[in-house]
Amino acid sequence: MIAMNDFSSVQIGRRSTVQMPRPAPMHIVLFGAGHVGHALVKLLGSLPCVVQWVDERDELFPDETPANVQVEATDTPDAIVDAAPPGAYFLVMTHNHALDFSLAARIMRRRDFTYFGMIGSKTKRVKFERRLLDRGVDLDRLVEMTCPIGVAGIVDKAPSAIAVAVCAELLQIRTRQVVAQRATQQLCASV
Repeated sequence: MIAMNDFSSVQIGRRSTVQMPRPAPMHIVLFGAGHVGHALVKLLGSLPCVVQWVDERDELFPDETPANVQVEATDTPDAIVDAAPPGAYFLVMTHNHALDFSLAARIMRRRDFTYFGMIGSKTKRVKFERRLLDRGVDLDRLVEMTCPIGVAGIVDKAPSAIAVAVCAELLQIRTRQVVAQRATQQLCASV
């Protein structure tokens, strides 16, 4: 049994505890400065992450943001996808379906992201899947695109509720990744 006591130790069984370095903060690239983006940034400001908040519309960004949030008003959001570090978490929630698709196609060209989530309905997902297949994305890779986003069971469409569901999903993914990495490190250390 592996149980995490906190971010710096892993308990293995009942008697053995191994100190591990804290995991690196999540690098989140958030496309969209609408209502959900604003609600999400408020929550992400208190989580272990670095956020690149990207939108073409500079006037939508607030005057002040949490310390871990970097605002990027740009006319070339596709370039941000290319420049993101390996292991990035991509969140797409722009005001424009054409831009959402352009970003989705660009993200799916990469093979090194941890998470790619896009706000939208199941219908939007089906349409985007079809278009991504037409662009050469392998069928088996479509599972790497999460749409709709957020933990299951939250049906409230208020921006703050969507933000909570998305943050919960990001934390679940990060926890699974950290536990798996630590289990692998422990296994390697015991050999």
